[in-house]
Amino acid sequence: MAPVTSSAVTLSVNGEKHTLSVDHRTTLLDALRERLDLTGSKKGCDHGQCGACTVLLDGRRVVSCLQLVVAAEDREITTVEGLAEDGRLHPVQQAFLDLDGYQCGYCTPGQICSAVAVIGEHAAGWPSAVTADVRPEAEPTPLSAAEIRERMSGNLCRCGAYVAIVEAVGQAAATAAERTGTEEAAAA
Repeated sequence: MAPVTSSAVTLSVNGEKHTLSVDHRTTLLDALRERLDLTGSKKGCDHGQCGACTVLLDGRRVVSCLQLVVAAEDREITTVEGLAEDGRLHPVQQAFLDLDGYQCGYCTPGQICSAVAVIGEHAAGWPSAVTADVRPEAEPTPLSAAEIRERMSGNLCRCGAYVAIVEAVGQAAATAAERTGTEEAAAA
């Protein structure tokens, strides 16, 4: 009897369910691009080193070129195409547009997905390698340029748009903090 090398998987991508028959070796990136026509995520290095293929998996960033699609079943996948809501760009997308956080644009979808996760990780109190005080009782570290650079270091930009990318992430984080503060004030 021949070994089973393919199966049907159901993916939840950008809030929609998709059932695909896939080879077990198919990466999430290839399924998104070739089977679902979601071409925002780019195939850069295909080794998980450049970040161009970054998507969110249950809200956490992953390099989709290394993630097998069969391991993404029953998890929420968000691509750059799924970040906008009600016809309005996500604050990170808007900040990248406002501050020219891109040049050729090839790495931009991965940068944006990573930035969304970075802002969430920081808001949740996750430290980075440059966080000065990682004790649980320490005050939250501000999302400084050094913090942003460290947290975004897995996403490479061949054009060198790093200054604008850091500014865009900072602006989007400030917008998110303002919204959170407004929501907390409204709930009180």
